[in-house]
Amino acid sequence: MTRITGKFQITLPKRLVDAYDIKVGDEVELVAAGETIAIVPARAKKEVLVPEDRLRQFDQAGERQRARERARSLPWAKNRGWKREDLYTRGRTR
Repeated sequence: MTRITGKFQITLPKRLVDAYDIKVGDEVELVAAGETIAIVPARAKKEVLVPEDRLRQFDQAGERQRARERARSLPWAKNRGWKREDLYTRGRTR
């Protein structure tokens, strides 16, 4: 358990410092997460992209997905050995 000092400072428990390899002088960010506050080491923050870069990456990911779907598409089966209607009557008593 950590207490807040009169200067609104906190001391991190040693187990967290060791687990996240936090050193003296490292910066951390306090992030509101609903009813809690998360402490995020600055090196863990991801690079913030401008909207144009995010849209470009989204479009590239969509194109990769479409290419995967085209490469793995299966031919239409002409005779499966069953009809669609069988799906609605199978397993039911008549």
